[in-house]
Amino acid sequence: MGTSSNTTFAIKENKLLSILLAPRLYLMLIGFVLFLAFWHFAVDVWKLPRFSQMPGLIPVLKEWTNPDPIYGLSLYTAEYYTHIVASCIRVFLAFTLATVLGVPLGLFMGWSIKVREYVFPVFEMLRPIPILAWVPLAIIMFTGLETPVIFLAFLASFFVTTLNTMLGVDSIDESYFRAAQCLGANDRQVFTNIVIPGAMPFIFTGLQISVGVCWFSLVAAEMVSGQYGLGYVINNSYTNVRYPTIIIGMVTLGFVGYSTSAMVRMVGNRLMQWRMREIAMSNN
Repeated sequence: MGTSSNTTFAIKENKLLSILLAPRLYLMLIGFVLFLAFWHFAVDVWKLPRFSQMPGLIPVLKEWTNPDPIYGLSLYTAEYYTHIVASCIRVFLAFTLATVLGVPLGLFMGWSIKVREYVFPVFEMLRPIPILAWVPLAIIMFTGLETPVIFLAFLASFFVTTLNTMLGVDSIDESYFRAAQCLGANDRQVFTNIVIPGAMPFIFTGLQISVGVCWFSLVAAEMVSGQYGLGYVINNSYTNVRYPTIIIGMVTLGFVGYSTSAMVRMVGNRLMQWRMREIAMSNN
């Protein structure tokens, strides 16, 4: 038992060291430092005309970390976390619904010519319509305040997920299908063992894009019809001339959006590793 725990600890320690010693981490930190330095110099030092109305880095940080914020929103206020939770719940529901509906539809559109002929023209006609153009219909079709916001976030995410899944099926080499037919595989076996695993890389790439699209669609929806959420914070702060709070909402949105994309990426990497191990075991 002791040897096993020591081995596990050594593996974790090696992983931590590899992360700390990787140049990617330091390059990322340098990128953030350069961005913050440009912001500070452009607004507070050089006072560039285009940045004259923007809040500087230091005032925003002071407001963000102030236990008694001037504009009422900081790391120490409960309202700040209420907005974050509200947006996260909406994104989770919209993204989950888009994944549950978009992935199967994309798989069938890529696999079946008849399904693509029926669905794809309508899909391509609706896809270019901006999310804000759907706002009046969303308010008419759905009651309450939450459902229209979730629907608008779902819509953009759904189109991205479906299209990337369909392209994933299209990317599969035809030789796999011919080999399966020669071996006597039926349609269900082809779909399960070739179509789904073959499209998996495109599916998870699409899901990473989809969750980002879901976030900025959600912000647009919250600006129009939301009462809580980061989009509401940004729009309400602009209306009430609370410019530091706008930046706080935007930066928070960036952090939360990046975290959700990273989580989707981690899940995709885990599932792809599991699939690769399964294929390797089946070949042995």
